[in-house]
Amino acid sequence: MGLYDQVDASVWKKKWIVDIRAVGDGRSVLKYLAPYVHRVAISDNRIVSVDEKTVTFRYTPSKSRQSKTRSVSGHQFVGGFAQHVLPSRLQKIRYYGWMSPNSGISPEEVRWLLAIALGWAFTLMLASPVPPRRKKSLCKECGGELRAVLVTDSLGHALYSRPPPYRDTG
Repeated sequence: MGLYDQVDASVWKKKWIVDIRAVGDGRSVLKYLAPYVHRVAISDNRIVSVDEKTVTFRYTPSKSRQSKTRSVSGHQFVGGFAQHVLPSRLQKIRYYGWMSPNSGISPEEVRWLLAIALGWAFTLMLASPVPPRRKKSLCKECGGELRAVLVTDSLGHALYSRPPPYRDTG
């Protein structure tokens, strides 16, 4: 029987701890997460020693870049390691669907479909070069023609905006 089978099944169904913060352009996050894509959270060569009560391992803090050692109880070590275990049926890398290397769908097409599903408004290109005639929107106060200067999503966030047209008042 392996270690996985010896751990209580409820451990593998534990809720994730998710830390979501703004992190600049994402390069530092990518640099941090990239090593985890095809490897486990800690490899055997980083474990310095193990006894009945403690586990000592080597780590490198991101700011100092100098290797340090840390000793924790076996319980703390397993708890920290378990935070890196994915929930059942969740994969680290998607080899299927639109993220598959062989998928014919581009990320731009996925963004487009997602925007449509979220109900965002878009102006579609017309098949005919002649736009259909429509009644002009007029201001109720002055009777002037109204022009779109802002397009928003369903939450009121600006998706597209342009400055009002120049108007010579003098």
